[in-house]
Amino acid sequence: MKYFLMFLCLLLISCNQSSKENPGTSNLNSYELSLTEAKAFVHSIEEAHNKEDWDKEEIVSFDIQLLMGGEERLKARIYTFTNSSKIRVDKKDGSSLIFDGKRVFQSPAAAPVNGARFDMFTWQYFFAFPFKLSDKGTNWELKEKETMKDISFPKAKLTFDATTGDAPDDWYILYKEPKSNLLYAAAYIVTLNTKKEIAEEEPHAIVYHDYELFKNIPIATRWTFHHWNDTEGIGEQIGEAKIENIEFPTLKRNFFEAPDDSREIELN
Repeated sequence: MKYFLMFLCLLLISCNQSSKENPGTSNLNSYELSLTEAKAFVHSIEEAHNKEDWDKEEIVSFDIQLLMGGEERLKARIYTFTNSSKIRVDKKDGSSLIFDGKRVFQSPAAAPVNGARFDMFTWQYFFAFPFKLSDKGTNWELKEKETMKDISFPKAKLTFDATTGDAPDDWYILYKEPKSNLLYAAAYIVTLNTKKEIAEEEPHAIVYHDYELFKNIPIATRWTFHHWNDTEGIGEQIGEAKIENIEFPTLKRNFFEAPDDSREIELN
């Protein structure tokens, strides 16, 4: 009886200590616990990327050279508010795309419109991705880890509320580097001008490489694009982007206003 009472006391002490080390978890059901773990996944990436300092900056700009299938798809300088509220894309051909916070314009008005909506938002979003994970309207689900090259990568799926952004039917599956917590890759679909079911037949992935510090903020300076599927994961490379001349400039407010020689691009 004496030994049983000693065992009971030790058990109670252990349970109490566990409760102190993990406050608030004892009363969570499995769904709530999964949600909490997903939020921890997001927070760890934001912390690794120093989102706190990113949010202190107003504007960031960078050069992008995008190659797809060995051919240059885009060469431009992109300017964006760090909260993505306004964006400007100055292409090497002299044309520009401007998002003033509500509408998208193209200048000059006679410039070809092909791919304007895609170029306006996609590359800026991929660049700012690690800092947008807890934006309003984002929903998270923790996924099973995936092993690549003997490394086990934590994963989570990002979906959006129906009224969020330009393409709320898009989804992403994020891979996190297990040691640094930096964003390693993201599988994604593009529902622009197509149905979600069709887009899901051909998902792709972006992998982030060559992180460098800019004002103590880690930013990937090379991206690679790949085929992807839920069974085999990240597959053959199909494209690449180089990111250079990253700066946090001070610009006049009218820099993100449409010039006289421009026309509005419909988003829908």
